[in-house]
Amino acid sequence: MLVFWEQRLAFLATPKTGSTAIAAALESLAAVSIQRPPLLKHTTVHRYRRFIGPFLEAASKDTFTLVALMREPTDWLGSWYRFRQREETDAGKSTRDMSFDDFVRAWCSDPRPDFADVGSQARFLRPRQGVGVDRLFRYEDIDSFVRFLEERLDCEITLPRLNVSPSGSTRLSVATAELLRQVAAEDFALYATLCG
Repeated sequence: MLVFWEQRLAFLATPKTGSTAIAAALESLAAVSIQRPPLLKHTTVHRYRRFIGPFLEAASKDTFTLVALMREPTDWLGSWYRFRQREETDAGKSTRDMSFDDFVRAWCSDPRPDFADVGSQARFLRPRQGVGVDRLFRYEDIDSFVRFLEERLDCEITLPRLNVSPSGSTRLSVATAELLRQVAAEDFALYATLCG
């Protein structure tokens, strides 16, 4: 999470949407940068609106614009699947020796096994009540997000390629794709509201 005090701007680091690269490019400009532990780096909109936002707004006596990125839901799960295929992934969370289809079916199950327990973008980005993210951008159109940041921060931004998931097949059977659309209906509905 990054907070730009003078610009009254806060960036939520949605997992698997380039947040490590964004932090690397912009951390020196931020008044507050939370990169560790992951629970704090990836502060949800609910936690921001309940704890951090009220503190910032009380201290500044002004409102902050809250921004974030969202990735197409199947692609987002594909990034998690490929990320957890790395050699250094703990055995209980590894997706080595399994297909993407099996990973998605596990994500759709209740309860989810550890290797598929990666949360949901809709739960991350939607508040339990009240206001959510002020500006939500598609990860697939990250150039629009960068242009927005360049205008707000009044600087040119070049994002490095960091924390990129390894390549791999992310094909789904028709049945699994349909199951995912049902289980992740909130994610797909939220994504569909975004321009781009």
